[in-house]
Amino acid sequence: MGEIVGAGLLAHVPTIVLPEADRLELNEGKEITLVTGLHQLRADVFERDDYDTVVVLDSHWATTVEFVVTAQARRAGLFTSEELPRGMCRMPYDFPGDPELAHNIASFADKHGTWITAIEDDYLPIYYATINLWKFLGEGLPDKRWVTIGVCQTGDMEDHLRLGRALADGIATTPGRRVLLIASGALSHTFWPLREIRDHEASDPVHIRTPEAREADYERIGWFKEGRHDKVLDTMGEFWKHKPEAKFFHYLMMAGALGEQDCVARARQYGEYENSVGTGQVHLWFDRPADGWTGAAAAPVTATAAAPHDPHSRV
Repeated sequence: MGEIVGAGLLAHVPTIVLPEADRLELNEGKEITLVTGLHQLRADVFERDDYDTVVVLDSHWATTVEFVVTAQARRAGLFTSEELPRGMCRMPYDFPGDPELAHNIASFADKHGTWITAIEDDYLPIYYATINLWKFLGEGLPDKRWVTIGVCQTGDMEDHLRLGRALADGIATTPGRRVLLIASGALSHTFWPLREIRDHEASDPVHIRTPEAREADYERIGWFKEGRHDKVLDTMGEFWKHKPEAKFFHYLMMAGALGEQDCVARARQYGEYENSVGTGQVHLWFDRPADGWTGAAAAPVTATAAAPHDPHSRV
């Protein structure tokens, strides 16, 4: 029987894969803590031996009539982003997939009243919401399998929770699997207009598109640190006013797999809450509580990243 042993809401912004000199130039001479946070997360979690597969819930991959899960035995190639080809150009990637897990996830579609297809096509596009995080957390770990599931642009909150429930069942019925989930995407997600965007490239949260969006992000970061997934889910209508990336479907899929309102896992933060041209970005990691994802409330966790983690701090 398989199990989910950890999960994270992680930022994948293009800035993190730019050369260091470019990052410093954009950020007033300082390193972006989203970068240092990922390095620390890799050391703390992804270099351990207690998992074998990573499932990325990719906010950039939008399907239309069904959910799709990648089922290739291996994915390899060069990635150039159609969105930002100057900054993400011919990035090499090479990692094993998990066809057995992918097909098991898809097999639970009917049970949960949804549509899921496992696709093995080697020419299926890949997106930087997966690639950028693999570069930090998976590259150099050749035995770790990576699988991606996209959001569905015609789905709503309930549809994405249903996908998460099927994901949990698929993992549970795949013998021996120990899986990490990554909800790859932002919090609030409104860019500055093109003629203004270059004035807002630094990471300081003062550059978040509106003060209201910034405060909504801080509020949810606080709830995640308290293990109050119920508050996050119960206030999605309010959060949608601030246009979270992909309607926060990446997180909703993860929540569906972890128990939804009953999930009590507390987050530890890696790096600071930062701006990316108007959008709110953060790395939050949830270890499996000793009593399970929906067990007794977990004890507070201690952040281990190099940067401080006060949710109301400014970079």
